[in-house]
Amino acid sequence: MPITAQHVRETVDAYLAEHPDEKDGLSTLVQTLDDAGDGIASRKEFRGHVTAGAALLRPDGRVLTIEHRALKRWLLPGGHVEDSDTTLVDAALRELEEETGIAAAHVEPDSGLPLHIDAHSIPANPAKGEPQHLHFDFRYLFRTTADLVALQEEEVTAYSWQFADTLTAEPLRSRVMNATR
Repeated sequence: MPITAQHVRETVDAYLAEHPDEKDGLSTLVQTLDDAGDGIASRKEFRGHVTAGAALLRPDGRVLTIEHRALKRWLLPGGHVEDSDTTLVDAALRELEEETGIAAAHVEPDSGLPLHIDAHSIPANPAKGEPQHLHFDFRYLFRTTADLVALQEEEVTAYSWQFADTLTAEPLRSRVMNATR
Protein backbone atom coordinates (compact mmCIF):
# COMPACT_ATOMS: atom_id res chain seq x y z
CA MET A 1 0.00 0.00 0.00
CA PRO A 2 1.43 3.41 -0.95
CA ILE A 3 2.20 6.07 1.63
CA THR A 4 -1.04 7.63 2.84
CA ALA A 5 -1.96 11.08 4.09
CA GLN A 6 -2.71 9.47 7.46
CA HIS A 7 0.87 8.11 7.69
CA VAL A 8 2.31 11.51 6.72
CA ARG A 9 0.06 13.29 9.24
CA GLU A 10 1.00 10.86 12.05
CA THR A 11 4.69 11.33 11.20
CA VAL A 12 4.38 15.13 11.19
CA ASP A 13 2.45 15.07 14.48
CA ALA A 14 5.09 12.86 16.15
CA TYR A 15 7.87 15.09 14.79
CA LEU A 16 6.18 18.27 16.02
CA ALA A 17 5.67 16.70 19.45
CA GLU A 18 9.49 16.53 19.61
CA HIS A 19 10.10 19.86 17.86
CA PRO A 20 7.12 22.15 18.62
CA ASP A 21 9.17 25.23 17.69
CA GLU A 22 9.00 24.11 14.02
CA LYS A 23 5.20 24.26 13.79
CA ASP A 24 5.15 27.57 11.92
CA GLY A 25 7.87 26.43 9.51
CA LEU A 26 5.85 23.33 8.61
CA SER A 27 2.51 25.09 8.25
CA THR A 28 2.70 24.92 4.43
CA LEU A 29 3.22 21.16 4.64
CA VAL A 30 0.24 20.78 6.97
CA GLN A 31 -1.97 22.93 4.71
CA THR A 32 -0.88 21.06 1.57
CA LEU A 33 -1.54 17.76 3.35
CA ASP A 34 -5.05 18.97 4.24
CA ASP A 35 -5.68 20.04 0.64
CA ALA A 36 -4.01 17.16 -1.24
CA GLY A 37 -4.88 14.20 0.99
CA ASP A 38 -3.27 10.99 -0.26
CA GLY A 39 -2.01 12.94 -3.28
CA ILE A 40 0.70 14.36 -1.00
CA ALA A 41 2.81 11.30 -1.93
CA SER A 42 2.44 11.83 -5.69
CA ARG A 43 5.21 13.58 -7.56
CA LYS A 44 2.42 14.99 -9.76
CA GLU A 45 1.06 17.03 -6.81
CA PHE A 46 2.61 20.37 -7.72
CA ARG A 47 1.40 22.32 -4.70
CA GLY A 48 4.03 20.17 -2.98
CA HIS A 49 4.72 16.53 -2.22
CA VAL A 50 6.67 14.43 0.25
CA THR A 51 10.15 13.12 -0.43
CA ALA A 52 12.44 11.07 1.79
CA GLY A 53 16.13 11.45 2.54
CA ALA A 54 18.84 9.68 4.50
CA ALA A 55 21.56 11.10 6.70
CA LEU A 56 23.91 8.11 6.76
CA LEU A 57 26.40 8.37 9.61
CA ARG A 58 29.56 6.32 10.15
CA PRO A 59 31.15 5.75 13.57
CA ASP A 60 33.94 8.22 12.68
CA GLY A 61 31.36 11.04 12.57
CA ARG A 62 31.23 11.36 8.79
CA VAL A 63 27.97 11.64 6.88
CA LEU A 64 27.46 10.61 3.26
CA THR A 65 26.66 13.33 0.73
CA ILE A 66 26.03 12.92 -2.97
CA GLU A 67 26.26 15.32 -5.89
CA HIS A 68 22.85 15.45 -7.56
CA ARG A 69 23.19 15.41 -11.35
CA ALA A 70 20.15 17.56 -12.22
CA LEU A 71 20.43 20.08 -9.38
CA LYS A 72 24.24 20.20 -9.45
CA ARG A 73 24.29 20.40 -5.65
CA TRP A 74 25.68 18.30 -2.82
CA LEU A 75 22.79 16.73 -0.92
CA LEU A 76 21.90 13.84 1.30
CA PRO A 77 20.75 10.75 -0.61
CA GLY A 78 17.00 10.81 -1.14
CA GLY A 79 14.17 11.39 -3.52
CA HIS A 80 10.55 10.82 -4.40
CA VAL A 81 8.45 8.19 -2.70
CA GLU A 82 7.12 5.33 -4.81
CA ASP A 83 3.91 3.31 -4.72
CA SER A 84 5.87 0.36 -3.30
CA ASP A 85 6.93 2.41 -0.24
CA THR A 86 4.72 1.86 2.80
CA THR A 87 6.43 4.30 5.18
CA LEU A 88 8.58 7.38 4.81
CA VAL A 89 11.51 5.74 6.60
CA ASP A 90 11.29 2.81 4.15
CA ALA A 91 11.32 5.29 1.26
CA ALA A 92 14.45 6.96 2.68
CA LEU A 93 16.18 3.59 3.02
CA ARG A 94 15.20 2.56 -0.53
CA GLU A 95 16.49 5.86 -1.95
CA LEU A 96 19.73 5.47 0.01
CA GLU A 97 20.27 1.98 -1.41
CA GLU A 98 19.31 2.98 -4.97
CA GLU A 99 21.53 6.04 -5.13
CA THR A 100 24.57 4.71 -3.28
CA GLY A 101 24.46 0.92 -3.60
CA ILE A 102 24.80 0.54 0.18
CA ALA A 103 22.54 -2.40 0.98
CA ALA A 104 19.85 -2.04 3.63
CA ALA A 105 21.46 -4.99 5.43
CA HIS A 106 24.46 -2.71 6.16
CA VAL A 107 22.34 0.15 7.52
CA GLU A 108 20.59 0.61 10.85
CA PRO A 109 17.80 3.16 11.29
CA ASP A 110 18.34 5.41 14.29
CA SER A 111 14.59 5.73 14.93
CA GLY A 112 11.28 5.82 13.11
CA LEU A 113 11.07 9.58 13.67
CA PRO A 114 12.53 11.98 11.10
CA LEU A 115 15.70 13.73 12.19
CA HIS A 116 14.48 16.77 10.27
CA ILE A 117 11.63 17.78 7.96
CA ASP A 118 12.58 20.39 5.39
CA ALA A 119 10.34 22.29 2.98
CA HIS A 120 12.17 23.68 -0.04
CA SER A 121 11.39 24.88 -3.54
CA ILE A 122 12.31 22.84 -6.61
CA PRO A 123 12.84 24.78 -9.84
CA ALA A 124 10.61 24.16 -12.84
CA ASN A 125 11.73 21.38 -15.17
CA PRO A 126 10.14 21.98 -18.59
CA ALA A 127 11.67 18.77 -19.99
CA LYS A 128 9.58 16.79 -17.49
CA GLY A 129 6.57 19.10 -17.67
CA GLU A 130 7.04 20.08 -14.02
CA PRO A 131 6.39 23.60 -12.75
CA GLN A 132 8.23 25.00 -9.77
CA HIS A 133 6.93 23.19 -6.70
CA LEU A 134 7.72 22.29 -3.09
CA HIS A 135 9.38 19.20 -1.69
CA PHE A 136 8.59 18.29 1.90
CA ASP A 137 11.70 16.25 2.65
CA PHE A 138 11.48 13.81 5.57
CA ARG A 139 15.13 13.18 6.53
CA TYR A 140 15.96 10.12 8.61
CA LEU A 141 19.17 9.23 10.42
CA PHE A 142 20.77 5.88 9.63
CA ARG A 143 24.02 4.42 10.91
CA THR A 144 26.51 2.21 9.08
CA THR A 145 30.04 0.86 9.19
CA ALA A 146 30.02 0.41 5.40
CA ASP A 147 31.90 2.80 3.18
CA LEU A 148 31.79 1.16 -0.25
CA VAL A 149 29.57 3.18 -2.54
CA ALA A 150 28.30 2.25 -6.01
CA LEU A 151 26.62 5.34 -7.43
CA GLN A 152 23.42 5.39 -9.47
CA GLU A 153 25.00 7.42 -12.26
CA GLU A 154 21.70 8.50 -13.85
CA GLU A 155 21.04 10.78 -10.85
CA VAL A 156 24.30 11.03 -8.93
CA THR A 157 27.70 12.21 -10.18
CA ALA A 158 29.88 11.88 -7.05
CA TYR A 159 29.87 11.13 -3.34
CA SER A 160 31.81 12.23 -0.29
CA TRP A 161 31.98 11.26 3.37
CA GLN A 162 31.99 14.62 5.16
CA PHE A 163 32.30 15.45 8.84
CA ALA A 164 28.87 16.42 10.14
CA ASP A 165 30.03 19.94 10.97
CA THR A 166 30.42 20.67 7.24
CA LEU A 167 26.67 20.34 6.67
CA THR A 168 25.29 23.83 6.18
CA ALA A 169 21.55 23.45 6.80
CA GLU A 170 20.30 23.99 10.32
CA PRO A 171 18.87 22.33 12.34
CA LEU A 172 19.99 19.28 10.35
CA ARG A 173 23.67 20.03 10.99
CA SER A 174 23.37 20.26 14.77
CA ARG A 175 21.11 17.19 14.98
CA VAL A 176 23.55 15.05 12.98
CA MET A 177 26.41 16.40 15.10
CA ASN A 178 24.51 15.48 18.29
CA ALA A 179 24.02 11.97 16.90
CA THR A 180 27.80 11.58 16.55
CA ARG A 181 28.23 11.95 20.32
